[in-house]
Amino acid sequence: MKPYPLNADQWRGWHCDAFPQGSWQVAGDELQAIAGAPRIDLISRQRYRDFVFRFEFSLPQRGNSGVFYRVDEAAELAWHSGPEMQLLDDAHHPDGRQPTTRNGALYALRAAEPATQIEYGRFISGAVSLRGQHVEHWLAGRRVLACALDDPGLREAMRGGKFAGFAGFAQASEGHLVLQHHGEAVRFRRLSIEPVD
Repeated sequence: MKPYPLNADQWRGWHCDAFPQGSWQVAGDELQAIAGAPRIDLISRQRYRDFVFRFEFSLPQRGNSGVFYRVDEAAELAWHSGPEMQLLDDAHHPDGRQPTTRNGALYALRAAEPATQIEYGRFISGAVSLRGQHVEHWLAGRRVLACALDDPGLREAMRGGKFAGFAGFAQASEGHLVLQHHGEAVRFRRLSIEPVD
């Protein structure tokens, strides 16, 4: 199947029916989080099982955001349910001190290699690929992470870490995509998804 674009019509606010105008704005082909606004994440209207999700993003200095996948909206917050590809200014954000919370990481679980630094105001390409339990994170055209979500060691890390209290974390075989609003002016553009068999 060919990729198809995900414009503003394909997103709504977390636990909302409509696009959250007070927290995000549309500028040309960009989805822009409004700095200092209520932190309402964007959730895809559709659910996806196996796919390649491509996007470009831009972060401000100390910027922090993320892409969650296979999210169940029954959860209180997206991170209670879906794994996250971290998007971060490693050089200036405190999370950059830990490998498992740096740019491109499977947040709090697996580090991304090699490191990918951002340039403020410039867009960088990203992608998440999911096939069954195999996930890959890509930044600037390079694969920076590949692992199996059902790997016993990874499951043990989930049970013993910050996700220990969420029995459904990373359990869904399909779910929503979520773009995180972390309070900073992150920008996304050229979003597309390619469902795969």
